[in-house]
Amino acid sequence: ALSLFSLFESGGGDDDDDVCLEKVYCGASGTAIVLGDGRCFVVGSNKNGELGIGSAKKDTSKPIHLPLPDPVAKASLGPNFSALLTTTGDLYTFGYGGSRLNGMGCLGQGNTDSHPTPTLVNSLIEDGCYAADVHCGEYSMTVLTTEGEVLTCGSGAYGRLGNLETIDQLYLEPVELMGAEDVTQIAGGFAFSLALNSGGIIHAWGRNNEGQLGTGMGLGADMYAMESLPREIEGNLQGRNVTRIAAGHSHAAAVTSDGALFTWGMNDTHEPKLQTTLLHTKIVDVACGQNYTLALDEEGRLYSMGKGKTGVLGLASTKVSNQPILIEGIPEGEKVASMSCGWAHVACTTELK
Repeated sequence: ALSLFSLFESGGGDDDDDVCLEKVYCGASGTAIVLGDGRCFVVGSNKNGELGIGSAKKDTSKPIHLPLPDPVAKASLGPNFSALLTTTGDLYTFGYGGSRLNGMGCLGQGNTDSHPTPTLVNSLIEDGCYAADVHCGEYSMTVLTTEGEVLTCGSGAYGRLGNLETIDQLYLEPVELMGAEDVTQIAGGFAFSLALNSGGIIHAWGRNNEGQLGTGMGLGADMYAMESLPREIEGNLQGRNVTRIAAGHSHAAAVTSDGALFTWGMNDTHEPKLQTTLLHTKIVDVACGQNYTLALDEEGRLYSMGKGKTGVLGLASTKVSNQPILIEGIPEGEKVASMSCGWAHVACTTELK
């Protein structure tokens, strides 16, 4: 058990000192902390209402409790809006609702209204859908249902909704070409999405100006490059069984069943690239931020690579690392259990070895 609440505003619990930390979710400029009893606390920037703490506060350096009727299972904090997923499969969204200029409908509420506090997405309930995962991008949202269906809403620019048309969607609608796929994971960045099916194959759609879709870009980068329909990522991943996917601002990564790590995007490589320096160990999980990547191996050791401008690499340096390096700052006797990458900050949870 962790005594966390000397830092927190009261969440209404009677046995706060006995509640453990469940998961930490780092977003574009904020962090959500979910406790073992399902309470969710948020901290960071609330410039566009993306923390859900009301319109009066623009930011908070002290975690604030977001009261919901049911325990929180997952959080996704975007740059303009955010979403919470409960253990009952309900979806709550809050923050900026969009506009004709930026794109409408990112909250999935059927309009462009902004919501300063978490608001239930009733249309999912009406359709009999339960959410299993959610990702908030710049002005669009991607949801995975418990039935393995992928839904999108918000801005249709750069094909980020995956339905060919570039028109906005006010409500969550199925990505039609993924209908036959049994999707088990989703991930997304600033303006693109990934979906992993039960066969270990990744499909990608949305903006591709930095090669973040992993589908190749011919002779060079194009600032208008995009895929408006889901496209299978092949290249070095062809014939491999992918078990984990992750996406950052403009790059992505995948882990295969044999523990290999592949990355692409950031105008570095436009197709999956094997990180050969990690072949000595088995990678089991990966997370991506803005121009950096974290990889976790089966022994609980954490590796980082990319641009370390804000100290996100955990290497006591702000320099660039072009290959994964072991983070040695984890206390001896502990191993990393999970990690989360925001655009410019990182959090990880540890457990005793």
